Amino acid sequence: MRILVISDTHGDLNTLIRVVNSQPSAEIIVHCGDGEEQMQFLKDNYKDKMIVGVKGNCDWGSTLPSKEILNVCGKKIFITHGHLYNAKIGYYQIMSAAREEKADILLFGHTHNAMTYYEDGLYMLNPGSCHGYMASYGYVDITDKGDIVTNTVAIK
Repeated sequence: MRILVISDTHGDLNTLIRVVNSQPSAEIIVHCGDGEEQMQFLKDNYKDKMIVGVKGNCDWGSTLPSKEILNVCGKKIFITHGHLYNAKIGYYQIMSAAREEKADILLFGHTHNAMTYYEDGLYMLNPGSCHGYMASYGYVDITDKGDIVTNTVAIK
């Protein structure tokens, strides 16, 4: 199972479309906030994929949730934007929130810096910003055996 993870599109629909079309095997697309209109575009135009998203600090007036819990292939995924957990300052708060939910995987954005990290049973992935200079995205693969692989990809 491949999960495409994007965040912080900030109106950049062209880059978003390129990324989604480059990952046809992704069955789920997660948008970690700051791009509610682009998230709606995904829901309207990629009906064969599950679209999950949360609101970011720039999604003013959004009715999207600030966090989502997704259960996929026996793994619990905690999804948020990151601003409510001070992700730009450090990861302690956001990791603690994911651990409180007993998550296996934490997906978040906000910092615009792509990263993957593993610590004590928790996989973390920030896809960076799917917009502008040094744009990037990420993906999570969950194998049939339950193994988890996270990766980030620079957009050229």
